[in-house]
This record gives sequence, structure tokens and C-alpha cells, in this order.
Amino acid sequence: MSEPIHQPFWLDSKPVVFPPTHLAMTEPDGLLAVGGDLTPEWLLNAYHKGIFPWFNEDDPILWWTPNPRSVLFIDSLKVRRSLIKTIRKQKFTITLDQQFENVMRQCATIERHDQDGTWISEDMLSAYGQLHKSGHAHSVEVWEDNQLVGGLYGVAIGKVFFGESMFSKKPDASKIALVALCQQLKAWGFRIIDTQMETPHLRSLGATLISREYFESILKQETHKDFPPKLWQLEVNWQKPFLAEHVSNKTNQSNP
Repeated sequence: MSEPIHQPFWLDSKPVVFPPTHLAMTEPDGLLAVGGDLTPEWLLNAYHKGIFPWFNEDDPILWWTPNPRSVLFIDSLKVRRSLIKTIRKQKFTITLDQQFENVMRQCATIERHDQDGTWISEDMLSAYGQLHKSGHAHSVEVWEDNQLVGGLYGVAIGKVFFGESMFSKKPDASKIALVALCQQLKAWGFRIIDTQMETPHLRSLGATLISREYFESILKQETHKDFPPKLWQLEVNWQKPFLAEHVSNKTNQSNP
């Protein structure tokens, strides 16, 4: 196998072709290419290969494939008992694909302690909005008293969900969005969510690191499974019995 290069590849807008992922840089981890475009063709081609765009608004498009990769195997989801109690209070309702642009904009504007600014520019909003209209990009909305208080969005290809961003205006709202998504995805036969980069928040929910090679082998299997792109609707009772199967081991000894 070739050694990683020390500069990213520069891409023209045509043809829609990425270099082999093993040529991605190691510092910064996973930077593969610069340029290309944000058309649906570019984005879907990228996600099929485990590549995603991530760049500041005034920068050229940067394409990434980190190694190792953060993923959440749905059967490994961890739900703390405190979160289960919040869910069982039934204060929140969940919808899918009802407020996609709004969810993206909330993800762009929410303040984050570890981040200055946002990568979700108007160009990104437009690009993922096109994917949403074609049934490839999806949102989860968390509502309280008819107000949008949390959510997440991402891209689905075959039976892989590629998570992009989440937001929360109320405690646990983004976690509830993820729990509901996992419940629905499991019912549809999905087994993995790409969470891209490791964070303590994602790790606490069960995300783990795997090698790029292993991740790409999963993509080859799961992205080719038959699951036509369409707008999603919640089809399950996401509050149970799924929760009981995923209680965090840290609190298993306490009473429900």
C-alpha cells in the first residue's frame, strides 16, 4: 500500500472522481482533496466512498475520510436511565423530514463550546436541501409544545445513515433525536450510523472508532442494500421496547 501523501489532491468540477481514500493525509487526519463541487452527484459519490465535505464558508471545498472513523453500531447505542426517565415523561414528540431546512439552520446557529463559527454555509444548505428533495438527506425533529427544540440531519444511502450535525435547545433533546432515529433505522434493517469524528458526547452514546478499511468494507455491503430514497415518516413507537435493550452499563445496577 502506498504511503499517505503530504498534500491533498486538487479536483476540478468535472469529472466527478475522487482519489483513492488510502492516499488521504494523516495530518490533518483524513484530508483527501480540495475542490470539486457540492452537486448531488458529487455528494452521493463521496458518501458512497466514506468521504464527506467539511470546510469554513470562505474556504474551498475540503473532502475528508478520517482514519480511524467514528461510527455508532445501532445495537451498541447506550441510553442512560436518566434519559429514559426524560423520555417516559412524554413531553417530547418526534417527526421525520418535516423541517429539514430549519433543522440545518438550527445546527448552523446553535452555540457550541468547542467551535467558533459554522461550516453549514448557504451553499451547504442549498446542496443538502437538494439531497433532501430527492429523498437522500433526512432530518429528525424533536418538539415540545409545538416548538422545535432539538434535532439532527444526515444522508442515507442504502442502509447506512451518515450523520452530519445535531442541535439541542433543551437538555437531552439531541440525544432523544438520536434514540428515535436509531429505533426507526433498526426497524428498517439499518445497523450503522456514521458519526465521522470522535467526540466525548458521541462516545457516551456508544460510538466507537474503527479503521477506515473496516468502515469501507461495511459501506460496500450496506450502501448497496435496497432502500429507495424517499421522504421518511416515523413508523415505530420509538419509546419502547428499544430503550430497555440499550440502557448504559454505567447505570445498570440502579433501579429504573
